[in-house]
Amino acid sequence: MARALLASFADSLSLGEPNAPLTPGRLRVELLSGLTVALALVPEAVAFAFVAGVEPLVGLYAAFIVGLITAVFGGRPGMISGATGALAVVMVSLVAVHGVEYLFATVVLMGLIQIFVGLMRWGKFIRLVPHPVMLGFVNGLAIVIFLAQLGQFQVPGTAESAGHGMANGEWLSGMPLYLMLGLVALTMAIIWLMPRLTTFVPAPLAGIAIVAAIVIGFGLDTPLVGDLASIEGGLPPFHIPVVPLTWETFEIILPYALILAAIGLIESLLTLNLVGEMTGQRGGASQECLAQGAANTVTGFFGGMGGCAMIGQSMINVKSGGRTRVAGIAAALFLLAFILFASGLIEQIPLAALVGVMFMVVIGTFAWNSLTILRKVPRTDAFVTILVTIVTVATDLATAVVVGVIVSALAYAWQNATRIHAIKRDSRTEAGAQVYEIQGPLFFGSADGFTEIFDVQNDPDVVIVDFAASRVADQSALQAIEAVAQKYEDAGKVIQLRHLSRDCHRLLSNAGHLVVDSDDDPDYELAVDYSVKTGIIGGH
Repeated sequence: MARALLASFADSLSLGEPNAPLTPGRLRVELLSGLTVALALVPEAVAFAFVAGVEPLVGLYAAFIVGLITAVFGGRPGMISGATGALAVVMVSLVAVHGVEYLFATVVLMGLIQIFVGLMRWGKFIRLVPHPVMLGFVNGLAIVIFLAQLGQFQVPGTAESAGHGMANGEWLSGMPLYLMLGLVALTMAIIWLMPRLTTFVPAPLAGIAIVAAIVIGFGLDTPLVGDLASIEGGLPPFHIPVVPLTWETFEIILPYALILAAIGLIESLLTLNLVGEMTGQRGGASQECLAQGAANTVTGFFGGMGGCAMIGQSMINVKSGGRTRVAGIAAALFLLAFILFASGLIEQIPLAALVGVMFMVVIGTFAWNSLTILRKVPRTDAFVTILVTIVTVATDLATAVVVGVIVSALAYAWQNATRIHAIKRDSRTEAGAQVYEIQGPLFFGSADGFTEIFDVQNDPDVVIVDFAASRVADQSALQAIEAVAQKYEDAGKVIQLRHLSRDCHRLLSNAGHLVVDSDDDPDYELAVDYSVKTGIIGGH
């Protein structure tokens, strides 16, 4: 039993992953990638803590706990999770009105909701997100990451939250601004050139190290991580949220918990798909939901602000070579080590180096090919991509994805609704009968068009409706069939249905809509007709 448990845990760490076996060389890559991610996590966690209106350590603890748990148990090796701006912008109003203890309680409830979603295996519904929505998500998040970095070009201590991790403060000017821009450009150049020289050290880590050495060695006056806030602290303390255990408290935190759970899962699952495309991995949606839920539940009891997958840090990890869970675990442990032992050293890192890393992430994340394919894809898809991008930047990711899916679904329904038509011919088996061969699906969108196909007054006494090239999909379709049948019945004529597929026949039979004259023929080996019983579904 013990051996089986150890083997299962080893598998969860991807130690035996075929594409990335944990050799000494692979371990070096994973650890260096984790270190790079941890360095990039520090200013992000601090900045998003400011956005949410909480202390920096609240964001750092969330980044450590969420990052560690999801790295071990998440659905996709290579993904990085932590405190994010998408969640912070929702938390700020809760903290402002009710205080940080209500935030901790909300994070616990958020985690429980996410666990429930994982147990119900609802994560699979992320498959319903169309590709244009994915493109809009990627582009919108790249823009948000870029805008969030602009706050680092403001004088430390003057910034105030403006949403999405952005800040309104006093901008740097003169030599400090030029120095900042120069160091950012240098970092980006190092990251671009390093892979062409060597892959021994991840390019982002090399960029951070070289620029930090230049700043420290020459004593350059430029904003440092320590100018944001001190990251020194101890181990996250266990802390039960101090809130009244009343129904009123539940009513306060439930709406926030639902919104945070939805945003967190949507961003995590879309990031999961994106990382999967880059690493050639599949599945894991439900497991990711469970991991995110467990991570947030634990975080709420250890004074953290909660979190979800971070597309920027995930891109840094993947492009630095991280392919197993070791990189994510290492990133979380390095971050804890920074808090406990190396805060003074980390606080000396220039913000320009980290901004340069994130700018390269923006360049690598944005789907530049979408700018060219917008003219080649259907106009509806191009519109959805642009719409999701704009809504992601203007509001939040969950709203953008929901809007994109709804618009895509309505466009798809309209396109299918306009396809329904009929081919009229005389029956070869029954003299004098009129046959309508229906083309296209019959559902709520095409029901009205279906009823307009028939010429009740001029048709003969026997009418056959052939569904060989159609499908009866829903209640609206049933009602449409009954409405047509009622018109023929009122005119003293007979209508019959032919060539129903097995699922269509089951749907109609369950509704009590049809009287079967003979055995069904799902394989279409011969035509079988059904008469229609009216008055079952009703017109309204």
